[in-house]
Amino acid sequence: MDCLTLKKSNCKNCYKCIRHCPVKAIRFSGNQAHIIGNECILCGQCFVVCPQDAKRIVNEVEKVKVLIQAGMPVYASIAPSFIANYDGVGIEVMREALKKLGFADVEETAIGATYVKNEYERMLREDERDVVISSCCHSVNLLIQKQFPSLLVYLADVMSPMQAHCADIKRREPNAKCVFIGPCVAKKDEADHYKGIVDAVLTFEELTNWLKEENISLKQEMIPEAQSRARFFPTTGGILKTMKQDAPGYTYLALDGVENCISALKDIEEGRIHKCFIEMSACVGSCIGGPVMEKYHDHSVVKDYIAVSGYAGKEDFDVAQPKTDEMRKRFSFIEKESKMPSEIEIFNVLRQMGKFKPSDELNCGSCGYNTCRDKAIAIIQGKAEISMCLPYLKDKAESFSDTIVKNTPNGLIVLNEKLEVQQINTAMLHIMNLRNANDVLGEPVVRILEPSVFMQVLHTGREVREQRIYLPQYKRYVEQTIIHDHESRMLIGIMRDITEEEGNREKRDSISRQTVEVADKVVEKQMRIVQEIASLLGETAAETKIALTKLKESIKNE
Repeated sequence: MDCLTLKKSNCKNCYKCIRHCPVKAIRFSGNQAHIIGNECILCGQCFVVCPQDAKRIVNEVEKVKVLIQAGMPVYASIAPSFIANYDGVGIEVMREALKKLGFADVEETAIGATYVKNEYERMLREDERDVVISSCCHSVNLLIQKQFPSLLVYLADVMSPMQAHCADIKRREPNAKCVFIGPCVAKKDEADHYKGIVDAVLTFEELTNWLKEENISLKQEMIPEAQSRARFFPTTGGILKTMKQDAPGYTYLALDGVENCISALKDIEEGRIHKCFIEMSACVGSCIGGPVMEKYHDHSVVKDYIAVSGYAGKEDFDVAQPKTDEMRKRFSFIEKESKMPSEIEIFNVLRQMGKFKPSDELNCGSCGYNTCRDKAIAIIQGKAEISMCLPYLKDKAESFSDTIVKNTPNGLIVLNEKLEVQQINTAMLHIMNLRNANDVLGEPVVRILEPSVFMQVLHTGREVREQRIYLPQYKRYVEQTIIHDHESRMLIGIMRDITEEEGNREKRDSISRQTVEVADKVVEKQMRIVQEIASLLGETAAETKIALTKLKESIKNE
C-alpha cells in the first residue's frame, strides 16, 4: 500500500525531504522526488518537513464511511496519544462524537497496549532471550526488516497494541469492523500488510476534518481513571513505565528517533549489547511526536507528555489476557533493490563530481547525504543525480562565468555602492596598465577612474550605454556601458578599448582632408585652364566644372 504519495506539481527540488530521511529512501529523477517503497520505513519525516505540501498521506475516510454505510458494526480503536492531540478531551467525549459519525463504539488502544506489555513481561521471564526489541512501532519493525535483517531474531514477535486491541474487539464481536485512529503514517501500511485485523486507519487530521464536515465539536472534559496506566504507551519510555522491569539480569532501555535506534541496532549487530530489553520508537518523543501531530498540532513534547501523564492512571486496565499464540506476529526480511557498487564505480562518480582527493569531499550534507561518498553510491544506485551537489554546481557555475569574464576582450569592473572595486578582469587591467587585480580590489575606484559617471548612474538610476570617452591618464579611447544591478547592489562597468579604432578613424580623416586639398588644387588648376580655353570649348567648360565640383563633394562626404 502506498501510504505516502507525491504531488509532483508541488515538488520544487529543494532536497529537504532527503536531508531529513533517516534511511535515504527517496530517489530524485527529472528534478522530482520519488519515494522508494522497499526502502522506506514510513516514519513520515518527509511529510513533516516538506515546505510545499508535496507529500500526501492516503486518506481513508471514504473507506470508513463505506464500512459504516454497509450496516456492519464499526468500532474505533483510538490511540492514547489522542489526549495530547485534542487538548482536554477525554475518551467519553471522543466516544460521544464518533458515535455521531456512525461508529458503533469507541475504545482506547491502550487496552491492547496492556495485552502487549503483559506479553513482554512473560517473554522476559520465560523465554530465555538475549536482546528483545519492542515491536509496537511499525517504522522500527520496517527498519529492522529492511536495514538489519540479521536482527529479526531479537524483534519481539508480538502484535502491536493496535492489532492486539482490534483482534480482541473481533473476538468479542465477530462481525465487527475495526478502525484505528492515531498520529502515525506507518499504521496504514501495517493494517494493509497484516490482513483481517485492522480494516482501516485514520490519522488525527483525517478525523478532525471529518468532524468539522459534520459540524461536530469536542468539548473539553476528562474523567480520570485509576486503571489506565497503559495510556503512557505513546511517550518515550512509556512502555517501560507500565512494565514491572523485574526480569533477572535484564537491562531496560528506551530510545526514540530513528538515528538513535540505528545506532543501537549497529551495536547489537556487532555484539556489544546483551540481556537487554529495548523500547524503540521512530519518532522523537514517541507517538506523541508522530508525523501528523508534528505537522498540524501545536507540538511540544513536554506539554504533550504532561497531558498524557495527567490522564494516565497508576494501575493496569482490568483485562483478560489473550493466549500467547493469539498474540504472535511474524516478521520477514524485506530485500532492498539497491546493490552496493564497487570501489572503482564509486571512485569514478566522485571524479565526475569534482572530488579528486579526500580534501575535495566537503561532506557538507546540502544534497541530503551525510558524505560525498554516500552521495556517489546513491548516484550509482539511481537514487540521486550529480547536479544535486550544490558545491559542485556552484564551482561549475563560477568556473564557467570566470572563463567568460577572463577571456572576454571587453574590460569589466564591478563596484559596490560605496564605489569600491570588487572585481576586475584581465582586459580591464590591460586598459589601465595594471599588473595585478589585488592592487585595486577593495580600493575606491577614484584611484584608477573618474567616478562621476558611476555616481551619476547610482543616483539617477539611468544606465549609460556605449558612451565614447577618452582616458587621458591611460591615453586610451573606450566605449563604456555602466549598469546598476539593484538585486546585487553592484555597479558594473563594461569598457571596450577603441583606441585602435579611433587611430584608424583619425588616419582616414587625415587622408580625406588631404584628398580634398588635392581636389581643390586640381579644381583651381582646371579652372584656370578652362578660363584660358573657354572660348574654344564653350559649354564643355561648364560641364567640366560641374563634374569636378561633384568629385570634390564626394570626397568630402567620404
